[in-house]
Amino acid sequence: MTVESTAARKPRRSAGTKSAASASTTGTKSAASRSAGAAAKKSPGATGGEPELIQLLTPEGKRVKDATYDPYVADITPEELRGLYRDMVLSRRFDAEATSLQRQGELGLWASMLGQEAAQIGSGRATRDDDYVFPTYREHGVAWCRGVDPTNLLGMFRGVNNGGWDPNSNNFHLYTIVIGSQTLHATGYAMGIAKDGADSAVIAYFGDGASSQGDVLEAFNFGAVYNAPVVFFCQNNQWAISEPTERQMRVPLYQRAQGFGFPGVRVDGNDVLASLAVTRWALERARNGEGPTLVEAYTYRMGAHTTSDDPTKYRADEEREAWEAKDPILRLRAYLVAANHADEGFFAELEAESEALGKRVREAVRAMPDPDDFAIFENVYADGHALVDEERAQFAAYQASFTDAGEGK
Repeated sequence: MTVESTAARKPRRSAGTKSAASASTTGTKSAASRSAGAAAKKSPGATGGEPELIQLLTPEGKRVKDATYDPYVADITPEELRGLYRDMVLSRRFDAEATSLQRQGELGLWASMLGQEAAQIGSGRATRDDDYVFPTYREHGVAWCRGVDPTNLLGMFRGVNNGGWDPNSNNFHLYTIVIGSQTLHATGYAMGIAKDGADSAVIAYFGDGASSQGDVLEAFNFGAVYNAPVVFFCQNNQWAISEPTERQMRVPLYQRAQGFGFPGVRVDGNDVLASLAVTRWALERARNGEGPTLVEAYTYRMGAHTTSDDPTKYRADEEREAWEAKDPILRLRAYLVAANHADEGFFAELEAESEALGKRVREAVRAMPDPDDFAIFENVYADGHALVDEERAQFAAYQASFTDAGEGK
């Protein structure tokens, strides 16, 4: 079996573009809207029990039916299921390699997505080529789905560039470090394409911590008032750095959408099939002129917030172990094996591809050239500035002092 490199190809068009849209009727769409509202009523608050959520694969890998969202994955083939599994495995390997590189001093910082692969791959594969994606700084799996070479994600974390890719090449914006600000950018872009009459949608990613930012709530309001074709995709990984969600909000996160006048739905973020289906539904609503949707992918950050963080200081081991039992990759693997959709040859070949990816990432990072020491002074002012010239000269003298000291020995 020859496995094509995901990073080298253009993103697959969502199967929803060829069948979910045709399979779903007006009744299906209204049923989905009713389902989102019903889920909001049934779901317990932050203090009460396991939350109700949309799920198509149980943690044990058993397929469960959902009349509302099954049509959005009804046409998915065994090959596409293997593709989703491959996406999750390789994006996790890339993420693990980046974490190791940071520990070895090759990166300044790294924000791991460990545990969130299903939410990212499922939603990322739901997008079409002409949709536009606005990520935060943890969407490595979404970047993979959009065809961004994973090595390009590492330049900023190594300090050699400010992004590393052309956002318009893959309709995937540069990573945004300022918490939540990309939701406003996404909403503005969505308002623009709506005015242009484009048949496309926008999706903005953020975390549960960012949902408390004013920028995010302003984006909700603008999106609702202008009926913008935008999907707000929140990965609720339970912890905003060291702050649990129950200290941020008194109602389930997705219910916040009700206050702004658009639907919110909570999906099992460790279920790649449900994440795919729900995001297809939300993007279809946007393209059909039905306005924004808030998707809360209920998942878990298995690792640290970033490599500068120590989660053992604020999280119990028992909590992490409980969520490891819901691992999104093991869940889909169990389903593939039970349904005879994948054999040991597939898994063995994927393991070899994973090793090759890890090697390529290591070599690419270490081969990155150092940035120009004086680039920081460029483009500060359009026409230059005397103070910047003075600072440049001072920095040049400082740099030269090291050379002079070495020659004097």
